[in-house]
Amino acid sequence: MAMGNGMNNGANQSVNGLEQELNLLKDQHKWLHDKKIRTEQELASTTSQLAALEEEAKAQYGTSDPQELSKLLEEKKAENARLVTEYRAHIMSIKEGLDNLEGNN
Repeated sequence: MAMGNGMNNGANQSVNGLEQELNLLKDQHKWLHDKKIRTEQELASTTSQLAALEEEAKAQYGTSDPQELSKLLEEKKAENARLVTEYRAHIMSIKEGLDNLEGNN
């Protein structure tokens, strides 16, 4: 009978081990399920934000295509650089004119 008790203890330990593993797996499943729900909510929110930003880009710039927007940005930068150069030349011209007037006095 002592042998039988030893076998029962081994079987009980095996059952307890399986119950513990099952509980851990259930906890992991719940955590993964909760994470899936949060991720789906974040995806829906991000998708909504993207759609709103695309509409805003279309309204302001006529397109929401990243390559076209990048091209527009480069065009705007070049235009700004040209305008700054022209403005600098204009200011220098005014300054030279003032310097000439002051030099004649």
